[in-house]
Amino acid sequence: MKSTLTIAGSDSSGGAGIQADIKTMCANHVFATSAITALTAQNTLGVTGIMDVTPEFLVQELDAVFTDIYPNAVKIGMVSSSKLIEVIAQKLREYDAINIVVDPVMVATSGARLISEEAIETLKKELLPLATLITPNIPEAEVLSEMKITDEMTMVEAAKKISETFGCATLVKGGHQINDANDLLYRNNSYTWFKGKRINNPNTHGTGCTLSSAIASNLAKGFDLDASVEHAKDYISGALNAMLDLGKGSGPMDHSFAIDNEYTKEFEA
Repeated sequence: MKSTLTIAGSDSSGGAGIQADIKTMCANHVFATSAITALTAQNTLGVTGIMDVTPEFLVQELDAVFTDIYPNAVKIGMVSSSKLIEVIAQKLREYDAINIVVDPVMVATSGARLISEEAIETLKKELLPLATLITPNIPEAEVLSEMKITDEMTMVEAAKKISETFGCATLVKGGHQINDANDLLYRNNSYTWFKGKRINNPNTHGTGCTLSSAIASNLAKGFDLDASVEHAKDYISGALNAMLDLGKGSGPMDHSFAIDNEYTKEFEA
């Protein structure tokens, strides 16, 4: 079995962050390891608290994983401080990490700001140039490209600018009233649209974490980038289409929608 490392924050409600990553990796049949960057107190209504781990402890977490169960891919999510970003970049270089997927998490689904301006600059300088793939949504792509995205043409322009600036493939995710569920993959001076069908489900907590983790899982298994994105989009469509409805706000998806065996049977009185 291949393994995938997630480096991200914990979500106490289980719908995003480390918890969503591990569920996604298991559902895509890779072994999930983790390095937690922060604890968050959050639920479907919003984030009420964030407590970062220390840089020293993050070093210990990363060393523990890389020196024992070397990951076939790495997914990086929420990292809110410059010091932690620097640690991650240092360790990725030290261990020659492969198949690095960075989801540049800046704002939660609820609208809560998750990263400082200083940390964004460190992310751009230290971490993004190491990435195999970056997966920004529209607002994040606007920050990274320093331009406004209003339609398909500006999505392409922004993706091109991000890809060429940081030297990696870029998947700009649709949504946010632009291009619905269609995502744009740009690399090596060419681009591909990945069409998606709009699923009328208001419960979208953790979609970005889930997509990037699914892509990393497929890269770990040896699929190329196009196939990994395609499989990941199919997986997230299935998770949304399951219509799980939990919580009072934007709820989580059903990451285990495709798992059906003797251990998933419901109790029958």
